[in-house]
Amino acid sequence: MDSATQYKLIILYMLNKVDFPLTNEQISNFFLERNYTSYFSLQESINSLIDSGFVSMDTKRNTSYYHLTTEGEQTIGFFENKITNAIIDDVDMYLIKNKYQLRSEVGTISDYYRSTNGEYIVHNQIKEGDTLLIELNLSAPSKEIASLMCSNWKEASQKIYETAFRELMKKNEGQEDTETKE
Repeated sequence: MDSATQYKLIILYMLNKVDFPLTNEQISNFFLERNYTSYFSLQESINSLIDSGFVSMDTKRNTSYYHLTTEGEQTIGFFENKITNAIIDDVDMYLIKNKYQLRSEVGTISDYYRSTNGEYIVHNQIKEGDTLLIELNLSAPSKEIASLMCSNWKEASQKIYETAFRELMKKNEGQEDTETKE
């Protein structure tokens, strides 16, 4: 089997092992840290998988997110045994070691768009798998501020979520607990 086919199978295997999309950076980090191939060869393999319909891609704020299609699932099901055990072990260890970070990176989403009144709406989300934990839309007066808010969302999102959750769970001072009276 040629090396390009091997790279494609590894990508399909990676996407099949997780229940969330992987970014181009995440896939690239795996390949490049292990010196499996060059960045350009990897991008050719990814683009070929997209062109063949085995992988779909969404792009948000210059980040590409890759999902395995039904055709991709079927293909890796047929050809997974063509990947060496050593590479499968490498992929599995990488995914186990980095699963929380990988999921966190793709589950924290921020983008902006221009509204009809000329301002920008910054759309922020935190997802855990298919579950939406929080969605927050904020108005920004300029494209630069909207972009800055998007850039800061990844780092600030957990604190914002925790604060909102804590504040919404507070009982008013002096309010009687109706649950204990029933």
